[in-house]
Amino acid sequence: MVIGFSVALIVFSLLLMMLVLMHKGKGGGLSDMFGGGMQSSVGGSSVAERNLDRITIVIALLWFACIVVLGVLMKLDS
Repeated sequence: MVIGFSVALIVFSLLLMMLVLMHKGKGGGLSDMFGGGMQSSVGGSSVAERNLDRITIVIALLWFACIVVLGVLMKLDS
């Protein structure tokens, strides 16, 4: 069980790094990568950016849950 959560933690860590690097910084981020830095007329972020935010939050919560479960499992094993 510990090995499964360890593998999941590695996968979630890699996904989280990739997703964070795709976010918009001072440059353009995801919007510049896929189609230029066009500004939205509404003033909010694009649908792709909002979906990227949501996916990043879900992966971060799963990453945190894996860490907590691994900590509990390792404490119970000792």
